[in-house]
Amino acid sequence: MTQSAGFGGDVQGQWVRVRGRLRDEVGEAAYRSWFTSMTLRDVAGGRVRLSVPSRFLRDRVAAHYADRIRALWNGENASIAAVEILVDTPNGVRAPEPISTPRVEPAAAPAILQATPDILDDKGDVSAPLDPRFTFENFVVGKPNELAHAAARRVADACVGPGRSVPFNPLFLYGGVGLGKTHLMHAIAWHVRTQDPSRKVIYLSAEKFMYQFIRALRFKDTMAFKEQFRSVDLLMIDDVQFISGKETTQEEFFHTFNALVDQNRQIVISADKSPSDLEGMEERMRSRLGWGLVADIHPTTYELRLGILQAKAEQRKAEVPPKLLEFLAHKITSNVRELEGALNRIAAHAQLVGRAITLETAHEVLQDLLRASERRVTIDEIQKRVAEHYNIRLSDMHSARRARAVARPRQVAMYLSKQLTTRSLPEIGRKFFRDHTTVMHAVRTIEDLRGTDRSLAEDIDLLRRMLES
Repeated sequence: MTQSAGFGGDVQGQWVRVRGRLRDEVGEAAYRSWFTSMTLRDVAGGRVRLSVPSRFLRDRVAAHYADRIRALWNGENASIAAVEILVDTPNGVRAPEPISTPRVEPAAAPAILQATPDILDDKGDVSAPLDPRFTFENFVVGKPNELAHAAARRVADACVGPGRSVPFNPLFLYGGVGLGKTHLMHAIAWHVRTQDPSRKVIYLSAEKFMYQFIRALRFKDTMAFKEQFRSVDLLMIDDVQFISGKETTQEEFFHTFNALVDQNRQIVISADKSPSDLEGMEERMRSRLGWGLVADIHPTTYELRLGILQAKAEQRKAEVPPKLLEFLAHKITSNVRELEGALNRIAAHAQLVGRAITLETAHEVLQDLLRASERRVTIDEIQKRVAEHYNIRLSDMHSARRARAVARPRQVAMYLSKQLTTRSLPEIGRKFFRDHTTVMHAVRTIEDLRGTDRSLAEDIDLLRRMLES
């Protein structure tokens, strides 16, 4: 490969094309934010070295884009196996900054994201990359997630301990978006890989599992696919609800699941709903998914959100006033991703603009997010709350059952969806597998009944307060 002293035309051309593809993929706004200040230092020995002006930029690119940059370089030159991101120090000397990753050997982990078997299965690029931030050490435990965290630790320890037992199979984690399911799955994988590198671990989304299966069918290579997935020590499938309604993929997953259980191999699965509430999933599959331990990750409490913000601020070495952390914990209640995103935006603004982090700054920088958080009730949340209140299954919200004990709560949920969200009648109807005229009828019915049925009126007032709190 051409050395980059002065940068040969070949190397410079590759860099221009990589930046162009990166701009197309991430969009102009993100490109301007994270990549315009990035410079090419050198390319040698299958390694690309890039530099950015601050540690903040370096951490952001390393966490979210370094693996993609490596893939784009590899597409330009097959000899590229690694990308290293450096930080320009104030005196102009570029110094490497180690990526904060769990140790993979007794020696310190290299500050490089590489195309090595570190994140690949023995037979190809099957396992998804693991986020170096998602470890047990970085997971903040609170009442809403303590069961899921304890179960994940137990599974991780059992996979590498003497005898390598399987405490519960599968471990099924479920909860809303941004509550920590993926973090715990990555943490399990990191723990197993660092404590016992000989263990074969595959972590991927259900969507990628389906893609790999379809690819095997297309190339008539199903035997290799089966061998690959049924010979692992630990299989982790994220967002399993994706294969709902996809019968052929479910059939293969069912047989893979059974084969691994028969061999006493550990399975960890995540979804946005419990096994019994997964619509479009075969009954036998729902039964298998509920065999082991089903752990719900509940929405965050104020105390947990504050603890997460404190931990994130400490990791970033950002001096954030306690009152500001308390403000964010009170205001941003949707999920942990938005909470962390808000903190990142405030810290980035302070670092890039050179202004102190204050409550006034937060209001200015986060005005769109704070405005959206003022009143954000989702139809999914309404359905869940109403189902819990009336002690019916969540799936009854979508079912064809017309029994009064099910139909009336469903109408209440439709009524609250109209009152508490900005969704149109057709949009609400789709969430209940009905048309808009059914929603209109439900809204009129509940409005009429509220004036005559005191018990129903109290139920609705209670549900509304719970949803808006």
